[in-house]
Amino acid sequence: QVQLVESGGGLVQAGGSLRLSCVASGKTSVIDAMGWYRQAPGKQRELVASIFSGGHTNYEDSVKGRFTISWDKAINTMYLEMDNLKPEDTGVYFCNTGVWGIECWGQGNQVTVSS
Repeated sequence: QVQLVESGGGLVQAGGSLRLSCVASGKTSVIDAMGWYRQAPGKQRELVASIFSGGHTNYEDSVKGRFTISWDKAINTMYLEMDNLKPEDTGVYFCNTGVWGIECWGQGNQVTVSS
């Protein structure tokens, strides 16, 4: 199993920046991919960005050019750098990975962007 612990987030004005961190522990050597999800109020959880062990990344269209996902394997930590934040980026952000067919989630961190 893998445990994920998030930090970062908070309240920021539109146009500002925040960085989320996600530290993985447990069977981290078997992780092939990780991702960040966002759940806005009243909406379903959606995949915002993902990164694979070879370095390939994917982004949801609305965050392309503004968000950057990275993964420091040496310290088992994934990051989401969020720049030029918009009010529609508001939501609870979760880090995620899958190990042996089991999905693992962080506890979630609130990001609020004021206009």
